Amino acid sequence: VQLQASGGGLVQTGNSLRLSCAASGLSFRRYTIGWFRQAPGKEREIVAVVRQTSTLHCADSVKGRFTISRDNAKNTVYLQMNSLKPEDTAVYYCAAGQPILSAISSPNMYNYWGQGTLVTVSS
Repeated sequence: VQLQASGGGLVQTGNSLRLSCAASGLSFRRYTIGWFRQAPGKEREIVAVVRQTSTLHCADSVKGRFTISRDNAKNTVYLQMNSLKPEDTAVYYCAAGQPILSAISSPNMYNYWGQGTLVTVSS
């Protein structure tokens, strides 16, 4: 199983980025895909999740600014990030798993992880 995250970079406050997570080696449609992020000195935290049914969940800190979507035909999940803020600076990881709903935000519930892509937002 491979998850390939891409699309990170350096942007200014208020700008946008779109991250992509391309998956291979798994039955993509059967998996919940999550985007997590980890800033220096902080724990990994959930950003957004799209379930097999395409039901969406987003962390409160990114609601209204970030949008997650999936294209099952391309085995790819996207994270559109708008109105970026310096506090969004982190390494962003995509992950695949089959978590129960009550634990959907827990990194421990995800079996497969991408390598991470760095997002840096300058003020």
